[in-house]
Amino acid sequence: MNKGIRVLKIATILMLAFAFAFSGTSQAFAENAGHGNSVAKTGDGVYVVRMADEPVVAYEGGIQGYKATKPEHNQKIDPFSDVVVKYVGYLNGRHDAALNAVGGGQKLYDYTYSFNGFAAQLTPEQAIKMESVAGVLSVSADEIFDVDTSSTPTFLGLDAVGGLWDQLGGVGSAGDGIIIGLIDSGIWPESASFSDRTGLNGNETQDGKLDYQQIPGWHGKCVPGEEFNASLCNQKLIGAQYFNASWGGDAGIDAQRPWEFNSVRDYNGHGTHTSSTAGGNNGVVVTGPAAVFGTISGIAPHARIAMYKALWSTQDASTASGSTSDLVAAIDQAVADGVDVINYSISGTQTNFRDPVEIAFLYAADAGIFVAASAGNSGPTTSTVAHPSPWITTVAAGTHNRVVTGSVTLGNGATYTGVSLAAAAVGPAPLIDSVAAGLPGADPTQVALCYSSLDGGNVLDPAKVAGKIVICQRGVTARVNKSLAVLEAGGIGLVLYNDPDSTLNADFHSVPTVHVDRASGLAIKAYAATPGATATINQATISYTAPAPYTASFSSRGPLIAGNGDLLKPDVIAPGQDILAAVSPASGPGLDFNLYSGTSMSSPHVAGLAALLMDLHPDWTPMMIKSALMTSAYDILDGPNTHPLVIFRQGAGHVRPNSAADPGLVYNSGWNDWFGFLCGTQLPTYFCANMGIDVIDPSNFNTASIAIGDLAGVQTVTRTVTNVGGKETYTFSYSGLAGITVAPSISSFTINPGASQDFDVTFTTAGAALNAYVGGYITWTGDKGHVVRVPVVIKPVALAAPVQVSGSYGVTFGYTGPFTATARGLIPAVTGDDEIYTGESRGYTVVIPAGVTYARFSLFDANVSPASDLDLYVYRGSTLVGSSGGGTSSEEVNLLNPTAATYTVVVDGYATGNPSTFTLFYWLLGSTAAGNMTVSAPSTATTGATGTINLTFSGLTPGVKYLGSIAYSGAAGMPNPTIVRVDP
Repeated sequence: MNKGIRVLKIATILMLAFAFAFSGTSQAFAENAGHGNSVAKTGDGVYVVRMADEPVVAYEGGIQGYKATKPEHNQKIDPFSDVVVKYVGYLNGRHDAALNAVGGGQKLYDYTYSFNGFAAQLTPEQAIKMESVAGVLSVSADEIFDVDTSSTPTFLGLDAVGGLWDQLGGVGSAGDGIIIGLIDSGIWPESASFSDRTGLNGNETQDGKLDYQQIPGWHGKCVPGEEFNASLCNQKLIGAQYFNASWGGDAGIDAQRPWEFNSVRDYNGHGTHTSSTAGGNNGVVVTGPAAVFGTISGIAPHARIAMYKALWSTQDASTASGSTSDLVAAIDQAVADGVDVINYSISGTQTNFRDPVEIAFLYAADAGIFVAASAGNSGPTTSTVAHPSPWITTVAAGTHNRVVTGSVTLGNGATYTGVSLAAAAVGPAPLIDSVAAGLPGADPTQVALCYSSLDGGNVLDPAKVAGKIVICQRGVTARVNKSLAVLEAGGIGLVLYNDPDSTLNADFHSVPTVHVDRASGLAIKAYAATPGATATINQATISYTAPAPYTASFSSRGPLIAGNGDLLKPDVIAPGQDILAAVSPASGPGLDFNLYSGTSMSSPHVAGLAALLMDLHPDWTPMMIKSALMTSAYDILDGPNTHPLVIFRQGAGHVRPNSAADPGLVYNSGWNDWFGFLCGTQLPTYFCANMGIDVIDPSNFNTASIAIGDLAGVQTVTRTVTNVGGKETYTFSYSGLAGITVAPSISSFTINPGASQDFDVTFTTAGAALNAYVGGYITWTGDKGHVVRVPVVIKPVALAAPVQVSGSYGVTFGYTGPFTATARGLIPAVTGDDEIYTGESRGYTVVIPAGVTYARFSLFDANVSPASDLDLYVYRGSTLVGSSGGGTSSEEVNLLNPTAATYTVVVDGYATGNPSTFTLFYWLLGSTAAGNMTVSAPSTATTGATGTINLTFSGLTPGVKYLGSIAYSGAAGMPNPTIVRVDP
């Protein structure tokens, strides 16, 4: 668990560093950029505790006196049934007992339906003690997560003749009876996107004929609150609840975010946008500056919406945030209520399959609920994709084909083209250059850039601007602020030009605006200097001819950090740039519709598609739906489809829903597969053995993609396909994968409806470069026209070896030739003792000399005062090169082949005993052996063979912590040395 990096003033840290200096004379590593998207712990002392008993959706009986509560296939739980109520009471009692075992505390939530556990206010000492309470699986400090911030149904082909909407009886019934639950920032219930009535003109309105009927078996409710009455729900918006216990309830929101609504009403706009994208009504007339677009539709226009507000907005609506405890409560409630699909357009873990949110979604998927989640907005940086778990469909963001064109016609007859969202033409009207329209004494630069009141400006002279079209230069201030400046001075239109050249952007402006390039702008300025200059800004035109899709630059991408590269994420890509949907008018410019971009926008597209496929195929599992979306996908336009970087952007490809409706074969998985996957990645071996769970190598997890993060010569992967079509014969083929031989166990098979077929594929290195990914696809092509394609990414390596060991270990060879394993160290830790108070930071200088191959800085709970939470940061100069901010004081920062320099190591007192004592440990490892570790290893390597590296230790001092490494040679492209940590 990462906490937000505390804001540390580097000058203060550097001064502190001289108070307690370490100097290293040994050795060290390349620099770790730190902990990526770090997130902050919400409020001191909120912890999420996961308990061992199964939640309601998975409990199959076995506890005396408590009957099974797991629903049958395609059935939902009834939270009010006697059996469920009794078992929930049992779980809550276990929660109370665990809390009492550590001295009690304020409980914020009980989780019982999709996650068994609770959230409570605990001291750090209680949290540490809680980890050893019988029946407790994990204790996680609360984290804060942020949002991952039209024409797309047509772009997706949904409204085509014979398309998915047609297959479901038309737009008036597409998604009918399917409930989409959204964990988000709330909803604006008055929007026509959420009306349950159709007006006389056929469009959705807040009055007219009832267009929806009540859904039997729905257990959700509409909770009243600030400016939200339960009567605002209807047969379209059927659920509305909010979660803010981690903030201190309504009083906490009033104190910390007083502009927010203490209700499900949306202040930010994000939740309204995602809701209307996933399941908003069809034919909703767009109003305001976006009226030029006509009407919009959700992807599943006749689905129902249930909003679970767990995100709370900043005042400027730039983001909205929520804590783990509130988010898990929202998920748990959505499962209890009976949703069919969950959309989660919120950031999340990049590394932890056992994160509370990921586990809650595991049980939701086991209950038959499809979960779509955003991949994140940290692109174009690689290895930034979030929500790594295979039971979630992780969605990247792409462009779509809409083109918005605008133009300005001058009084001399010349017309210049740019981009615009002008809903109506303005002019002909007098044209004036802003440089000639400033107030007396105004700053000339601010005048040229048209500073508005929002920029501290108001520099344009109303006497010169009123009734005119103004030319303004782009730069410094927000583009939309420039049209505001024109409006504030009484102007009626804006020509915005680039200087220097840059992108052209269609924004919603305060006055009709056209954005042109530099050459056009300079020509228009020259004309404006002539007497009697006039101009007309023409109405914008919209076409759908742009080449698409491309990956949106902000979209997070692989390779995935979790799972050591043996799982591909994202799963698919969907439209996520410039998506038009309903929003909240409560914040910002007060619009009812707006264009948003982000993987937050692509995820609800997939949630809506899942609702349609669930409507069409009610017997399909969530993983069958996911598989259908993946195997039917097509390629983005970023580059060759077999290039691994393209695959890491698109996953299986861009969703193609009409093909997903009839995929032929699917790759299905369930609870046993998911826990086998966890046992093969992050669950302890003893736990899996006690549970009788078969360990599944993540490369063998049965999903519609294949990833091998370390192909040492040869590896065989296993998959199973299930036929959801008619009897058909399928033939194997592959593409790409240059330098890899591909050998399937069977080259063709004939399969009956409902039957399954196992197959293996063996991948062998055959000239591919080491330590670099190759990409491609394997495809099963049916004789009835089905094409079932699976992306493959493989990284060949010379040697597959563990990252860290404490004794002898095994390796796999990816080449044939000589092999040598060489000891470095072991060296004892350098230590320093100190004490720290809450909110303080202690800085220490460490000189890392040349020749250091690996440096490690560590804190251990056993060497820190009980009930403490200390964090660790490492700087080179003013650059943060590594950080560790977990929920206790067990922290570690590693640097591989670090630059020789003076470093500052900072210990931060997040929560202490005022004071807490601690010992800081560090090692600077060189490349020489210390004589206390002997290595015995094979002298030759054979491609695909395994070997054992035997380690023996001598002369070690008990109680001293040692560190060393095993370096490898014999072929190019060897992995980094394996770290050896020994506590004799």
